[in-house]
Amino acid sequence: MPIVTRVTDLIGRTPLFELATTDTGTRLLLKLEPFNPTGAAKIRMARAMVLEAERQGLLRSGGHIIESTSGNTGLGLAVVAAERGYRFTAVVDHHACKDKLRAMRAMGAKLVFVSAEGDDDLATSAREDLAEAMAAERADAYFTEQHNNPANALGYHAVAEELLEDLDRVDILLSAVGTGGSLFGTAARLRQLGQPPYVIGVEPVGSIAFGGPGGPYWQSGTGTPPGATIGTAVDYSLLDEGVKVSDEAAFATARAVAAKLGLMIGGSAGGSVYEGLTRLSDFPPGSTIVTIVCDGGEKYLDTVFDDEWMAARDLLAPDTERAVLDLLDRYAPTRRKQLAEVW
Repeated sequence: MPIVTRVTDLIGRTPLFELATTDTGTRLLLKLEPFNPTGAAKIRMARAMVLEAERQGLLRSGGHIIESTSGNTGLGLAVVAAERGYRFTAVVDHHACKDKLRAMRAMGAKLVFVSAEGDDDLATSAREDLAEAMAAERADAYFTEQHNNPANALGYHAVAEELLEDLDRVDILLSAVGTGGSLFGTAARLRQLGQPPYVIGVEPVGSIAFGGPGGPYWQSGTGTPPGATIGTAVDYSLLDEGVKVSDEAAFATARAVAAKLGLMIGGSAGGSVYEGLTRLSDFPPGSTIVTIVCDGGEKYLDTVFDDEWMAARDLLAPDTERAVLDLLDRYAPTRRKQLAEVW
């Protein structure tokens, strides 16, 4: 690794982790985006949106970036704004993880809440409306509008390029869909490079992007809640399957992976891993399945990994955790099994 002078120079080249392998050679690989600065994939698209806004003359020296965020986009924008001399205002709600809010403040962001303290409901639509209105009132402001910004998906083209540097092919790309940028940006670039994958999008039960009734959910930074508009970054032309995973199953998976492997993944990544593990034996023999783990579990110690918080919301699912642990044992890669036997 060369010596760098900016935090954003550390973006990318994140590792692949082999989570599970079948006897037929099908394997589930995790693209570990928590190894990016801010511990999340979204710093990729935060940088891309700002650079594109500069290119188009929408952001000028000393300008003001405004975005509605549940945390990870805001963290990325806080880094980019600090580096490039912009002010940054994050429009947030109390559904966001406290550590994300604290980190944004630490990096100089101003937080504007759309809900009162103690109200931890997801308020995506209210956040976006306020961010748009605030930007319209300021001549020097730019609303990055992540859900409808074409640069969002472009920020993830490098993920596809990195995957093909490490792998011969990606047969199945299976990941969470929030804005849609990470899954569809990666899928689009793989297609451009002549390696079109089978694309499976995962959203929480209660999200409306793939149809069905809307309702509340606790998976942070993913899905489209009722009342919110499905953004243009969700590219249905690239989607082969859209599936839903409950909060209970997603969180149980994140907790099981942490307990079994010491690997901390976020709740939305838990949903994707749950879908991958439970379907692994059904995929064609020899398939390479990649899940983009968009952030780490360390930000959710007060929520997903806190028994009291989980129990208060009736989210604990010990039977599901045990089932996931069994799948991790059943599909453990040979090297991990050998090491376990030695130990």
